[in-house]
Amino acid sequence: MLSTPSRSAAGLLVVAVAAVLAITACGKSSSSSSGGSSGGIKVGLITKTDTNPFFVKMKEGAEKEAKAKGATLMSAAGKFDGDNASQVTAIENMVAAGVKGIMITPSDTKAIVPAIEKARAKKVLVIALDTPTDPQSAVDALFATNNFTAGQLIGQYAKATMAGKTAKIATLDLAPGITVGVLRHNGFLSGFGVSGITPDAKQQATDPQVVCSLDTAGDQAKGQTAMENCLQKSPDINLVYTINEPAALGADTALKAAGKSGVLVVSVDGGCVGVKAIQDGRIAATSQQYPIKMASLGVDAIVNFANSGAKPSGYTDTGVTLITAKPASGVESKDVAYGIANCWG
Repeated sequence: MLSTPSRSAAGLLVVAVAAVLAITACGKSSSSSSGGSSGGIKVGLITKTDTNPFFVKMKEGAEKEAKAKGATLMSAAGKFDGDNASQVTAIENMVAAGVKGIMITPSDTKAIVPAIEKARAKKVLVIALDTPTDPQSAVDALFATNNFTAGQLIGQYAKATMAGKTAKIATLDLAPGITVGVLRHNGFLSGFGVSGITPDAKQQATDPQVVCSLDTAGDQAKGQTAMENCLQKSPDINLVYTINEPAALGADTALKAAGKSGVLVVSVDGGCVGVKAIQDGRIAATSQQYPIKMASLGVDAIVNFANSGAKPSGYTDTGVTLITAKPASGVESKDVAYGIANCWG
């Protein structure tokens, strides 16, 4: 967090921060060619982590688009999924460095709001990518997958694939109160046929068919542990919903170690590792989303704002596709070849 003991000290600190961000902030940043009409425009990107392949690809997409638009990308990330403090500091540093706009995938969708409000008060455009803030109106615009729809697609697929079998469901979720986790979880149950669930619900829905729900933070090791614990509680689980593919792969490891076969595992994200896991039969289906599109749209919007003053607003759906090697009747999907051609990571 920036301190301001004096005007001269603050000025030196701002220069130092700008230099650090431009060169080393959570990895490499891309710079524009000096001949672009947008030269001098600084664009910020703050992701949940800089290790998750989804966010790695998002950053690559932002760097490429910034270079194409003649802008400079400054990037930062949390140390782990849920690290709000690092994201707050990154916002403050980027505002001090003179960015025109910031794209952020918020780790804590409520706790980040005051920092976003301060940035917007200083005329910095703020766009949420992938994960909506709570409330969504805390940012100028949202470019993201419809996570409720993503959940619905794998829920519909699971329902059709189960073909009337009595479901014993384990949900391996994200973390309490995080919008993307709530939306995917509730979308899955809605797609599976649980009535009365709406996209604007603030909490994860429950249903008697769900015999175990545990959080994984989207981590493979935690996904494995959660699945082990769920199997201890209910050994007859036959359907597993996972927040993302690392959690799904952890679940698959636990299921195999327990000698469980025929358990249907479905997920969301569509990374290359996940699509390969579908090809190998470890995951049945996933809802593929597109981080490069989110990032490129965000960069374009910030550069346009810097040049014209025009602000984006509302929600832009960046698309989602069900990927599976075994299509289910009545559920639209694409095959593994399509998934590999459009995956990331």
